[in-house]
Amino acid sequence: MDPASRTYYLQQIGLTAWRQRHFDRPSKLAEPSPPARPDSTVTPAVPEPERAAADVSGPEQSAARPIDTATTSPVAQMDWAALEAWLAEQDHRGASRPVFGAGARDASLLVIGEAPGAEEDRRGEPFVGRAGQLLDRMLAAISHSRADNTYIANICKFRPPGNRDPKADEIAADRPVLERQIELLRPRAILALGRVAAQTLLDSREPLGKLRGRWLQYPGTDIPLLISYHPAYLLRSPQQKSLAWDDLRQMHRYLKAGPP
Repeated sequence: MDPASRTYYLQQIGLTAWRQRHFDRPSKLAEPSPPARPDSTVTPAVPEPERAAADVSGPEQSAARPIDTATTSPVAQMDWAALEAWLAEQDHRGASRPVFGAGARDASLLVIGEAPGAEEDRRGEPFVGRAGQLLDRMLAAISHSRADNTYIANICKFRPPGNRDPKADEIAADRPVLERQIELLRPRAILALGRVAAQTLLDSREPLGKLRGRWLQYPGTDIPLLISYHPAYLLRSPQQKSLAWDDLRQMHRYLKAGPP
């Protein structure tokens, strides 16, 4: 992307133009390189916490128990079409329709959010409200889009009543679909947005402030996983956009470098 276009998108995000000049420069603290991609497959309801001190010790393997989808999942052998059809037949839990996911199915980047909101429930597509518009602008600033090289999905595939946080049983019900989506995509990296997404993917109770901005690994795989703030939180707390931009810069540098 040319500098003028990136400056435009940064302005749309709400960041000052000086960050454009530092886009391809290394951070003051050396950022760890995420691990190589493996050869085999493998709604924010509360304010997000402030950032903890940056961790630069290198990629960390999550202690979470990997999920053996090959033996436990009812969708383990399904292709995209069968998976989407199976989801449509499940209990909607009061939602209007499932929100399966959207984007390029050969994407290098998988973005995972928390749960659909009212607009997503109405349209059946993730991140289409104000938070989704901000996410699209953020991705465009690093030359990514759901049309070309990014796939977007949620932890939960049905809107929780009242936009509350999804419950554990709701997350568990939809988890096989997300696991299969990851297996089908085999992305080079995952960007998890928000506390619920981060804690669910890592099977962790650590606060977001301790997870954000660190290269981790998706449990049971070597897929690099980076945690950042949910766009809905950034709309409420615009002063944190610069930290989210730092996270995107990390992701951009990794994806731009190509396979190790």
